[in-house]
Amino acid sequence: QVYTGNFLDGTITGKKGIIYNQRASVCLETQHYPDSPNKLEWPTVVLEPGQTYNSECVFKFSVEK
Repeated sequence: QVYTGNFLDGTITGKKGIIYNQRASVCLETQHYPDSPNKLEWPTVVLEPGQTYNSECVFKFSVEK
C-alpha cells in the first residue's frame, strides 16, 4: 500500500518544527494480501504454533541523468 498524506492538514508538527501539510509525505506500507482470510485461493496469513514468520522488503531507487 502507498499512503501519501492526503488528509494531513498542517496541524501536525514533525522534527525540527516542520509542519506536515497535505501530501507532505509518502509511506510505503508492506503487508500480506489484505483480504487473504476471505480468499481461499490466496496464500494464507495464518501462522500456526511453532511456525516462524520471516519477511524482507527491499526498496531500490535510482535517478537517470
